[in-house]
Amino acid sequence: MKLDRKDILKALETITLAGEGKNMVESEAVRNVLTFGDEVVVELVMQTPALHIRKRAEADIIKTIHDLVSPDAKVKVNVKIEAPEKPEIKGKAIPGISNIIAVSSGKGGVGKSTITANLAVTLAKMGFKVGVLDADIYGPSMPIMFDVERERPISVMIDGKSKMKPISSYGVEILSIGFFTSPEQAVIWRGPMAGKALNQMIFDADWGELDFLLLDLPPGTGDIHLSIMQALPITGAVIVSTPQAVALADAKKGVAMFRQESINVPVLGIIENMAYFTPEELPDNKYYIFGKEGARNLAEDLEVPFLGEIPLVQSIREAGDYGRPAALQTATPLEAAFEELARNVVQETVDRNDNLPATEAIKITTMAGCSAVKKK
Repeated sequence: MKLDRKDILKALETITLAGEGKNMVESEAVRNVLTFGDEVVVELVMQTPALHIRKRAEADIIKTIHDLVSPDAKVKVNVKIEAPEKPEIKGKAIPGISNIIAVSSGKGGVGKSTITANLAVTLAKMGFKVGVLDADIYGPSMPIMFDVERERPISVMIDGKSKMKPISSYGVEILSIGFFTSPEQAVIWRGPMAGKALNQMIFDADWGELDFLLLDLPPGTGDIHLSIMQALPITGAVIVSTPQAVALADAKKGVAMFRQESINVPVLGIIENMAYFTPEELPDNKYYIFGKEGARNLAEDLEVPFLGEIPLVQSIREAGDYGRPAALQTATPLEAAFEELARNVVQETVDRNDNLPATEAIKITTMAGCSAVKKK
C-alpha cells in the first residue's frame, strides 16, 4: 500500500491546534509531510511548549490519518517548538524580583488566600526567596494568616528614597493594606484610590531580592485586576477553584480574562481546593462534598496544566486562624500536598520563562465611559 501525500494533507485540514483559529495546514503548523509506502512522517511546528498540548496534537494526527486515509498507516509525528522571540519587558518591572505570580479565583470563598499563604511558606521551605502582596484591598487576610496583625511596616532609606519595609514571617516578606487599617475599619475606596494604594505597596517598598512575588488578588475579574496588570508585567497566573460547578463557572471566566489577547498573561494552571473531606477520626476516607475532580476536568477542557489538589481538612482552617499556615506542619499529608503544588508551580514557571515571551504590562484607556485595554 502506498500513501498519497495529498490525501494526508486533506485529512490534516480537519484538525485545529489549541488556540489557533485555522486548521494546522492553513496555519502552516504542518511544515512537511513525507510518505514512504505505508509510512508517513508529519513535521509539525508549535509555539507552545506544553507537553499535554503537544501530545494531544500528535494523537489527533495519528487518529485522523487512520480514520480518513488508512487504518494501517504507520504514522510518525516530529514536533518542533518555535516560541516567539522574547522581547524586552515593557512596563515597570520591580528590580530584584524574578517572577511575579498572580493567584486568582473567579469567586470568593474558594480558599484563594489560604492557598497563597501555604504556597508561599512551602516555596520558602524549599529555599526560594518569597514575598506576598495582599492585593485584596477590601478583604485583606494575610496579616491574620501569618500572625502579624499588630505589625506595622517601618520606613527605610534606599538610595536616598524612603521605602516601606515588608513584614517578615516564616521566611516570607509580606505587605497588606491590613497593616495600615484597624481590624474594625472598612476600606471604602473607589477604584483609583485602591489602585494608588496598590502602586505604593508595589513600587514604594523595599522587597529586596525575591525569586517569587505572589499576588493574592481579590475574587472576580474587576478593576483591581486591571490595575495590577497595568502596573506590572506578570509572569503568570494560577487559578484556584473548588470542584463545585458554580465555582468552576467563575474559574473559567478567570482563565478567559488572563487569556484575552489584550491582556495575554500566561495561565500556569488550575488548583483544586477543598477537593475532598477527610475527617480526623477517619484519615483514610475521602468524601467529595463539592463534587469530584471538577477543577481537574476543567483544566483538561481548557488545556491548561492541573497543578494539584488540596483536601478540605479542619487543621487548614485552624492553622490559618492561628496564623501559622498548615504547610509548616512536617511529615503530614498536607505538607506533601502543598509540596507537590509548589513543585508544579515552579516547573510551569520555568517552562513558561524558557519558552514564552516576557509578559507586557497593559495600558488602560477610557473612552466614552467604557474601559479599553491595550498593550503598552
